[in-house]
Amino acid sequence: MYNNSFFKKILIVSCVVFLYSCDKDFNTIGDGLIGDNHFDFDKYTASVLAYNQKIGPIQSNNLAINSLGILDNPAFGTTTANFATQLSLNSPNPVIGINPEIESVILTIPYFSTLISTETNGDQLYALDSIYGATDAKIKLSVYESGYFMRDLDPAGGFQEAQKYFTDQNADFDGSKVGSRLNNDSNTSQNDSFSFSAAEYKETTTTDGKDVVTRTAPGMRLTLNSSYFKTKIIDGVAAGKLSTNEVFKEYFRGLYFKVEKSGSSPSALAQLDFKKGKITIKYKEDTSSTDNTKIEKAIVLNLTGNTVSLLEQSNTNTSYVNATSSANISTTLGDEKLYLKGGEGAMAIIELFGPDADKNGVADDLETIRNNGWLINEANLVFHVDASAMASADEPSRIYLYDLNNNRPVFDYAVDATAGTNAKNGKIVFGGLLNKEDVTNGVYKIRITNQIRNLIKNADSTNVRLGVVVTEDINTTASSRLRTAGSLISQAPRASVMSPLGTILYGSKSTVPEDKRLKLEIYYTKPN
Repeated sequence: MYNNSFFKKILIVSCVVFLYSCDKDFNTIGDGLIGDNHFDFDKYTASVLAYNQKIGPIQSNNLAINSLGILDNPAFGTTTANFATQLSLNSPNPVIGINPEIESVILTIPYFSTLISTETNGDQLYALDSIYGATDAKIKLSVYESGYFMRDLDPAGGFQEAQKYFTDQNADFDGSKVGSRLNNDSNTSQNDSFSFSAAEYKETTTTDGKDVVTRTAPGMRLTLNSSYFKTKIIDGVAAGKLSTNEVFKEYFRGLYFKVEKSGSSPSALAQLDFKKGKITIKYKEDTSSTDNTKIEKAIVLNLTGNTVSLLEQSNTNTSYVNATSSANISTTLGDEKLYLKGGEGAMAIIELFGPDADKNGVADDLETIRNNGWLINEANLVFHVDASAMASADEPSRIYLYDLNNNRPVFDYAVDATAGTNAKNGKIVFGGLLNKEDVTNGVYKIRITNQIRNLIKNADSTNVRLGVVVTEDINTTASSRLRTAGSLISQAPRASVMSPLGTILYGSKSTVPEDKRLKLEIYYTKPN
C-alpha cells in the first residue's frame, strides 16, 4: 500500500490560532485552521507579476533525502534518479580470526512507512510513504562498487570549500563503476524486477528449542555477492585497508545505485534516507588454531559519507520545455502557467505591487495602501493548480516561498512556530500546503502578512522579488548552487532539489481567467 507523501497526515489544532501573533497591534487570522471567515474586513487584490525560471543542473550532494527510481510524469516527463554514496566502517580496524567463511552479505535501507494494523498471528500491515508511481511497478536495479572518489574539499578553491557534486554527473559515476553488479542473486525481485514492497520482513530463528520471529518494517533488502566481499573486505583487513575510515574510503570508494526500465512494466520512484542504510557481512571463524568450532561475527558498513543525487530527464513534456525557455518567459507581462519542478527543474519568480508609473521608487499599489493608511490584518498569495494540465500526475503536497534577492526565508516563515504531526509539515500558519477545493482542483495559499506590513510601515524596506518552489522539507531553507548561474538566480532551495515532483499553477498574466489568476489578497481595516 502506497501513501504518497509525508504531508498527508496533518493534524490541525485550532487553538494554534490564539497562540500565534506576529504583530503587537493586529493578530494574524488563522486561515486554514478556522476557515476563510475574515470577519467582514475590507479586501484589496494587489498586483502580482509572476514568471517562470528554469533551474537546470544543480548541486545535489549530501541531501537529507534522495530519490531512487523512475518517475513517469505526463505533465513534465520522465525522471530517472540514480544515487551514489560513500561507505563507512561501523567499527574500524576489525580483527579477523582463523578460517573466516562468509555466510551472507545483506544490504538494507528502510522505507518511510506507517504501521496500519497487526493481525492476530502477529503479522503487520504497513503503508509506504513517498513512493510515487504504480503500486505494481517494477524497475531494474543494479548496485555497483563505485570507482569515483568523492572528495570532502574542493582543490580548485585551495581546499578551503566543500566539494560540490551536481545532478548531471551520472555519466561520471556510471563510467567509473567497478566490475559486475553486486546484487546478482538469482531471485530477480532483487535486481531485474525490483519493486518497493510494503511487506514486512520476517526472520525465524531457533533459541533453546523455540522458534523466535523477528519482524522488521518494510525496506530494501538485497543479497550481495559474498565472494566479492570476501575478497574486498575480509581479505582487505589483512592488507590494512580497514584500519581507519579515511583509509577505507580511499580503498572502497562507495556504492553506485543504477536504475533502468524493467521491460514494459510501469516504473516507480522512492524517497529514501540512505544514511539509515547498511551492509551487514555475517561470517564465521574458528574459535582458535586448535579448535575449529565456528563462532559467528559480523562487519557492518554504514551508507554514510559523501553522497550525490544523480538525475536524468527524458521524454520531456513540450509545454514544459516551451514555458521555461528563456525566449518565452515574459518578465513584463507575466506567464499564463507557472511550472514548479523539483530536482533540476523549474521555479517561479514573483514581483509584488506592479509597476511604478510615476517613477518615484515605490510601486503604485504599495503607494496606494500607504496613502490610505490601511491597517493590514492578513495577506495571502493564492495559487490555483491547473488540474487539466496536471492530469493524473502526482502533486507535491507543499510549495515554499522565499526572499529570492537574499536567498532566505520571508519573515512570516521565521516567526511561525506552529508544528504539524511530524517535522516535515510544520509552519502551518505560513502555509503552502495543498488544499483540494474539490476532487480535481487544488489551491496553495501562503501567508505573507508580516512581509506586507513591513513594506507598508517602513519606507526604506525593499520590495524584494520572491521565489516559489516545490519542497520536500519545509524546515530546510539552505540553498544549493546551480552549475551555471543565470542572470536572475545562482542558487535554489535545497529542499526543492530533494523533491521529484512538480506542479503547474495558473500565473498572473491578464489572459488567465480571473477566478484562477494568481492573487495577492490583502484584508485590511480602515483607520478611524
